[in-house]
Amino acid sequence: MIVAESSSKKNKQLQKISIIHTLGPEGTNCEKAGYLWFERQSIQGQVFLHQTLEEALVHVKETESSALLGCAVYPYLHDIVFKNLTSLELVDSFIMPTYNMVLASKEEVITNNNLLIASHPAPVDLAHSISPNVQLVNSNAQAAIDCLEGKADACITTSKAANEQGLTVVKDFGEVPMCFTLHGRK
Repeated sequence: MIVAESSSKKNKQLQKISIIHTLGPEGTNCEKAGYLWFERQSIQGQVFLHQTLEEALVHVKETESSALLGCAVYPYLHDIVFKNLTSLELVDSFIMPTYNMVLASKEEVITNNNLLIASHPAPVDLAHSISPNVQLVNSNAQAAIDCLEGKADACITTSKAANEQGLTVVKDFGEVPMCFTLHGRK
């Protein structure tokens, strides 16, 4: 009986969510996960993209019917959870395969130890497997933008972001089954 009441309360809380704030810019796995969550819930909702989840959190706290969608491997997700225990709670989680993670560049490059690779901190080990020279950025999609703008020789990014920026895929690491978390207002 208690489980049914708890489940019913959770479903009502989830149905109230019409806005997801998450990591951008366009082309991130978090954006994809936000739209998938709405689709699975049969909710017409909006996904707003931010430079960091920490920036997105501010908007969640100020906006009724909103939630924060994070990736379980996002650096410092634990800080977001534990620093906001009085205002935020974990309301859902799910597994979704990411876009294929790729090494991409403006032109096909020969991998060598001198490459400067733009990478989000989460998949940085993919970059380190190719070169020790890594420049950290706020998202996989931002890594593709920085590569296109010549701020790095190559990037670890999503296949979607690489395609959108017109980059050449040098190496395809494939998709990664990933856990995404949804944090709602208390």
